[in-house]
Amino acid sequence: MDETLKRYRESIDNIDAALVFMLAERFKVTQAVGEYKASHDLPPADPGREERQIARLRQLAADAKLDPDFTEKFLRFIIDEVIRHHERLREV
Repeated sequence: MDETLKRYRESIDNIDAALVFMLAERFKVTQAVGEYKASHDLPPADPGREERQIARLRQLAADAKLDPDFTEKFLRFIIDEVIRHHERLREV
């Protein structure tokens, strides 16, 4: 394999690993948030916070020269999964 391509792929692999660990850490924190919300009878979703987060991350994406629409779709996927987890905690 071409050495340049190999180095690029190794970098991609490292970044992918970092993303997985960052997502795992994020979900640990959102799990704690869900448990807190459930124990304090708070709703699983906070649409105002979600809107603010999406707007903030769209701006960060633009600043980073990353497609804000892609970033929003990615964040929406994560938010929807977190809300699903929070709803399950309320059922317990």
